[in-house]
Amino acid sequence: MDQSADQPVIPPKPLTETADLLAVGGTPAGSPLPATQPGITATASAPALVAEELIDIEYFSKIKLRVARIESVEPVPKSKKLLKLQVDLGERLGKRQILAGISQFYTPEQLVGKKIVIVANLKPAKLMGVESQGMLLAASSEDGTLLTVLDPGPLMPEGAGVR
Repeated sequence: MDQSADQPVIPPKPLTETADLLAVGGTPAGSPLPATQPGITATASAPALVAEELIDIEYFSKIKLRVARIESVEPVPKSKKLLKLQVDLGERLGKRQILAGISQFYTPEQLVGKKIVIVANLKPAKLMGVESQGMLLAASSEDGTLLTVLDPGPLMPEGAGVR
């Protein structure tokens, strides 16, 4: 960055307040660092996650996230939460069926035509006797009262990778 002689250089304000430290992921002076998982080291500049396991970039790169368009949705018989979604991942990846426990938050009509993000390389699993060939990604509140599916936007083509 090129500073001219006419512009004073303002030094950054030191992080001395507890709120400032917490906002950047630090801990107040004298406070213990958060509890850590075995093999995870916490530092003042990078505190360890509490109750979550860290993965490395190589492991994360194995997860294939893709954009899909929901073609049809129907409730799974005998289930209060599950919806069966038929999704299109584009010409190269084709179509597949995914089950999602989101019926308390979405009606089938709200989902049809919507673009979503899915885990495309998840091993198939049977839920309530119905096969699911992937997983829809959604954000939810800690108490489970709010949920929204991840929306890549209308312009992103089916099958596009998410990184």
